[in-house]
Amino acid sequence: MSKRFLLFGADGQVGWELQRAFAPFGEVRALTRAEVDLADVTALRAAIHAARPDVILNAAAYTAVDKAEAEPEVARAVNATAPAIMAEEAKALGAWLIHYSTDYVFDGSNTAAYTEADAAKPLSVYGRSKREGEQAIAAAGASHLILRTSWVFGPHGGNFLKTMLRLAREREELSVVADQVGAPTSAELLADVTTHALRAALAGRLDGGLYHFAAAGATSWHGYASFVAGEARRLGVETKLAPERIKAIPTEQYPLPAPRPKNSRLDCSRISQALDLDLPDWQWHVRRTLKELLQP
Repeated sequence: MSKRFLLFGADGQVGWELQRAFAPFGEVRALTRAEVDLADVTALRAAIHAARPDVILNAAAYTAVDKAEAEPEVARAVNATAPAIMAEEAKALGAWLIHYSTDYVFDGSNTAAYTEADAAKPLSVYGRSKREGEQAIAAAGASHLILRTSWVFGPHGGNFLKTMLRLAREREELSVVADQVGAPTSAELLADVTTHALRAALAGRLDGGLYHFAAAGATSWHGYASFVAGEARRLGVETKLAPERIKAIPTEQYPLPAPRPKNSRLDCSRISQALDLDLPDWQWHVRRTLKELLQP
């Protein structure tokens, strides 16, 4: 596939990996948040008209979950209105739109992993704005793929893994929530699977629409933090924080403005079967990312 790609959110952790993943398949016009403000409808439409892409990749989002509680209009402009405009423009151009969504569209009350058929019941402004974006894309009628994912990390940009690595060097004790469960998912893995999904969709082997995608397995934030601290020591990093000194606490002991789903596990069998994927356990890419960050 030799296509023209227009990427929004090029400076984010997913956007960075998408540039690498899609470079062999055509021309990638990558725009950062500074170059195009997604809350500026006129600028957004102008960028799409200028590029006339075959595929729009939207890796940009308002992801400040707690700040969104005080800025609902901004969150909605970026997470709902902007994707709606992208979908409208994609339909007019006959282009595909690839968009990323989140486990935060669910309330976390399920005991099993969430499927695409489960009802979305977001708890937060962020979750509601992302759900509105999903709905707007579907309503526009453009060819599209929406990938719901969870707990994204990578060597570029800010994320929980890098925060824990920093705290492991600075602190001797730490308290981390242990009753929220999900699958840490590598931005690298997400970008690579996106290329497979688009190629399959273009070839008629994958229907457009909504898919869940995350790494295999599951852990809590506490389990994730403990794994990062332990692996850092195994790789020879001098840290103050031993894994056993990370205290497991309930969500109620770490109150935040925006509520989080306690179950963020996503059932990814639909896309796995469609693309014949054997998804790696979440620990595999965490180890890989730590080696990239820590070893010369």
